[in-house]
Amino acid sequence: MTFVLDTKKTGSAQPAMKSFPAGPDAGATDMPVLVRTDFGAAVDPISRAAADAVVASQAYTDLEVEITAEDRAFWCFMKPRERPSFTLPLLRDLAHMQSLIDALFTATPQGAETPFDYFVLGSRARGVFNLGGDLGLFAEKIRQGDRDGLRRYAHACVISGYANYTGYGHGVVTIALIQGDALGGGLEAPLSCDVMVAERQAKFGLPEILFNLFPGMGAYSFLSRRIGAAKAEEMILSGRLYTAAEMHALGVVDVLAEEGEGERAVRDYIARNRSRLRAQSAIYKVRRRVNPVTLDELLDVTDLWVDTALSLSEQDLRRMGRIAGAQDRAQSSRIAEKQAAGV
Repeated sequence: MTFVLDTKKTGSAQPAMKSFPAGPDAGATDMPVLVRTDFGAAVDPISRAAADAVVASQAYTDLEVEITAEDRAFWCFMKPRERPSFTLPLLRDLAHMQSLIDALFTATPQGAETPFDYFVLGSRARGVFNLGGDLGLFAEKIRQGDRDGLRRYAHACVISGYANYTGYGHGVVTIALIQGDALGGGLEAPLSCDVMVAERQAKFGLPEILFNLFPGMGAYSFLSRRIGAAKAEEMILSGRLYTAAEMHALGVVDVLAEEGEGERAVRDYIARNRSRLRAQSAIYKVRRRVNPVTLDELLDVTDLWVDTALSLSEQDLRRMGRIAGAQDRAQSSRIAEKQAAGV
């Protein structure tokens, strides 16, 4: 049973299909809705080469995806058209991609070569992995008292992260590649992966405490499993920025790479561990069994987050707006630098 987000305006479950979907409904502008899908239940058997072609044919607006044969890895780079945070279009693309991954594995004949062994999550935004939640949307929903809208957004985020955490239910080793700032939900997403590879210039932080909120889409659950509850709370309550080197020393980042060397570091990591893939995948399953993060836990925490968000004062919301504005200005500066450099 796979839960993803409906990309249709109706909010109804997507029907089982005889072939793979060509792409998400780019015209949908409403809030994503949680549904059950069964893409794999009715698809025809598929070869690994055909799976590569299916992935290459996807026309996402906010993602760049590719399966590389040499790594046997599914590379997913976020490239949001709007601010580099978890916007609704990005969440819809992620939901569609994740349901497609489930379909590819389900459609692989028993005993045949699987579509890929590793999943890599990165970003094409200059200097940014992801800035986290859509703060403008949060403020709007809070002022409207839209509990259901906030809840659907939060559930969408944790279900996306939970797919990474569980290896897509098929023993996939998930790797986060952080080449820029990872803040708030932009840190929660890589925390859901098995392995975190970060370039030295990247910054990490959970700034929600600065506007009287807390990171509610997995930070406490995933951090406490990695570094203990006390250290997780210290990080959440401080609101400070951490360097990649600090996160590596804490045991949050697994591989520390030099600036510009992140992709090579991921490929080197895969090459070094290729011969023990089955054991590595099994160890991560053991970790999830011994010290599990359940979907129910993540969803319950998001409900506490919604309650807290709806209690924010106008002063808190103004602080949230100032942080969002500062992030937007920093991103505009990065884009201007990129254009000036002709990149």
